[in-house]
Amino acid sequence: ELIVQKIVNIIEDDPQGNFAILLRENKQGEFRSNVFNNPQLYNIKIPESFKTKIRIYDASQQARNSKIPAEILSLLQFLDRPHSPDYLKLALKVLGDRNLIPNLDYNKIAIHPEEFLYPGPLDPPQSKEIRQCRYFCCQLLQARLELPPYQLISFLALSLQYEKTELATADKLAERIGQKTSGNHSMGTILDVLNDIVSSEKFEPVDIDDEETSKESPYTREGQLTLITMHKAKGLDWDYVFIPFLQESAIPGSLRVLSQTKFLGELTLSEVARAQIRAASHGQELIPDVATAWEQAKDLKTAEEYRLLYVAMTRAKRFLWMSASRFSPYSWHKPENQQEQKACPVFIALKQQFPQHFLDKF
Repeated sequence: ELIVQKIVNIIEDDPQGNFAILLRENKQGEFRSNVFNNPQLYNIKIPESFKTKIRIYDASQQARNSKIPAEILSLLQFLDRPHSPDYLKLALKVLGDRNLIPNLDYNKIAIHPEEFLYPGPLDPPQSKEIRQCRYFCCQLLQARLELPPYQLISFLALSLQYEKTELATADKLAERIGQKTSGNHSMGTILDVLNDIVSSEKFEPVDIDDEETSKESPYTREGQLTLITMHKAKGLDWDYVFIPFLQESAIPGSLRVLSQTKFLGELTLSEVARAQIRAASHGQELIPDVATAWEQAKDLKTAEEYRLLYVAMTRAKRFLWMSASRFSPYSWHKPENQQEQKACPVFIALKQQFPQHFLDKF
């Protein structure tokens, strides 16, 4: 609310200014976009004048749109081979990420696809959440029987409740596949073509702009608030920049390594390789021991995160706002699960240097 109120006040004095909210990850952009579009769901008051005075451009939406071919591929693979545990798990994950089914342990569900999709009288009763997942999957399988393969992409796009730009991207994908499978619209051929598109990563999502095409960057238009990640903001600048969610868990973050990615002690294979490269470039014959390599990796990550924050801070030409909430999501995949967190350590140094510019409000 503080950010919205500040933007409203600035617009009164500078209606031609451009604004940006810089974020550490795309999930934060998705959350912030949802807040702007549905403030009542988050008990946040946004003045009606806010949306009428400024255009909101969600750059992270482009990143989400670029995942559409992979999402469609996962669902089509499931429809082609519904009894495959791997394909069932991927399909459930797509549906879960889109908040269309409850968040469950999909690995456990996918172990026995037949028991999940077609439970018999002797099978254990399914919970309400699992029945919701099964119902959605069975609806998709029913469409597989009733629709020709070339119409399934459009059906899946509607089933996934894609927004306008996402639907346009799905239509473009269907058209591309139709061109490449001319004369042979079998499921196998469609899957082969779609697999090539996903593997090549050369498919550009559609960006629908209701305004007339402009030569200026779509990210820095006048009278626009852009939601964009810090990485994507490199090389751009705005009059007014806001950087929220600056918890210590985001920047510098932690060097947490999942057990399945460990290669040597607590290090991943890429970290071991980097340690070898660093040792060779500095004329060292032996790579550091595991503890030393771990500390080096942690220091490098911390330095990299602070450099990224510096880039974000220097995107502002006239005004910079940085903030951290006392309570923040542990994971942005589940923003409703919040816990108390520390602010980014950079605030300590900034407060010592610019105490008059700090506002404490909890």
